[in-house]
Amino acid sequence: MDTDDLEPRKPIIKPTDLSALSVEELKTYIQDLESEIKRAQTAIDAKTKHRDSAAAFFKR
Repeated sequence: MDTDDLEPRKPIIKPTDLSALSVEELKTYIQDLESEIKRAQTAIDAKTKHRDSAAAFFKR
């Protein structure tokens, strides 16, 4: 069992109503989403590196 399985999962977030946003607000929204994607990718990379290190250690 992975420790990630013990952490509570966040509920799925409903999409934002984009029709109510101005062009500038949409650009800011995109920048915020891109920042969040980069943060998630960094977490994925760290977890992958950790998993690969553990796998390499136990395959000795």
